[in-house]
Amino acid sequence: MTSIVQILLLALDIARWVVLAHVIMSWLINFQVLNLRQPLVYQVWVALNRTLEPVYSRVRRVIPAAGGIDFAPLIVLFALIALRIVIINNLHVVY
Repeated sequence: MTSIVQILLLALDIARWVVLAHVIMSWLINFQVLNLRQPLVYQVWVALNRTLEPVYSRVRRVIPAAGGIDFAPLIVLFALIALRIVIINNLHVVY
């Protein structure tokens, strides 16, 4: 059972880093540090968008953008961290 919990925690960590990479990359694109005309940047951006947009769209249905600020990534990060905390705090139930 320990292995399953560790794999689940690893998946949550990877998801958290993917969301953070998407947020940082969106800032770099908006501040024109990265250019989407570069093939590698474009491919990474499209891959991140295709991966995260289904999750973000569900959050956006519940909480729309306020004042032009999209809170979907922040809420997804909060949910991932909260889920990790819940799993770690309930490990004693499994054992």
